[in-house]
Amino acid sequence: MSKPDKQSVRAAFDRAAETYDAAAVVQREVCGRLLDFADRHPVTRSARRVVDAGCGTGYALGLLGARFPDAEIIAMDFAPAMLLRMPATDADGCIPLCADAEQLPLATRSVDVLWSSLMLQWCDSQRSLTEIARVLRPGGRAWLATLGPRTLWELSEAFSHVDDAQHVIHFEPLEQLTARAASAGLEVAGQGVETVFALAPDLGGLLRDIKAIGAHQVGPERRHQLLGKGVWRTLVGRYERHRRADGLLPATYDVSLFALAKPG
Repeated sequence: MSKPDKQSVRAAFDRAAETYDAAAVVQREVCGRLLDFADRHPVTRSARRVVDAGCGTGYALGLLGARFPDAEIIAMDFAPAMLLRMPATDADGCIPLCADAEQLPLATRSVDVLWSSLMLQWCDSQRSLTEIARVLRPGGRAWLATLGPRTLWELSEAFSHVDDAQHVIHFEPLEQLTARAASAGLEVAGQGVETVFALAPDLGGLLRDIKAIGAHQVGPERRHQLLGKGVWRTLVGRYERHRRADGLLPATYDVSLFALAKPG
């Protein structure tokens, strides 16, 4: 299954920029998990340049600035509208950069730390990891969070009773990503898998939040027709099987965490 084309992804995140912060509960939780993971696998050298690749509206910038107060911090995202929504307080002193992670406009061996939370799943992972390896200085470190194959499995299961369209993009397993990192010339200094849940009182709320952060299916295999009332009732009925004891419906995010090191 192919990734959505880049222009569709960019357009989806541009449209979502205005609603992103209000709906990005999972993104903030994953960011916190990655921060804890980074503390367990710290960089072993001083950092002069730090890149937040796929920074969105800039939630992690203040956190990175606090950890690397003397570093130049580059806030990079593929969607220009996301960069325009960065709060001035978080982006203060940061350098905004609208760029593609598969073709980083950064000099070879120019980055000490690269941070990326929930970006890699939208990219060609091999190209992106190869670019990360290229721009990292020897001894540099990359901390990455991306999504694994059980992400939104409840939604995939429910939709499988409705049609044959691909409603959730393909997410690569951790083993495949570690192999790609090694192929790019990076050493895996640490890895882990954690589960994060989005919660809502009904399926409509879950789907609205997924769309509000730009993370809905935008590829060629998506469903193009609107859901009829009968189809929607079937979908809701299937998803109801996952309702929790506290009365909320969950959406699972299968989070893969990596600490990658550039040898040297």
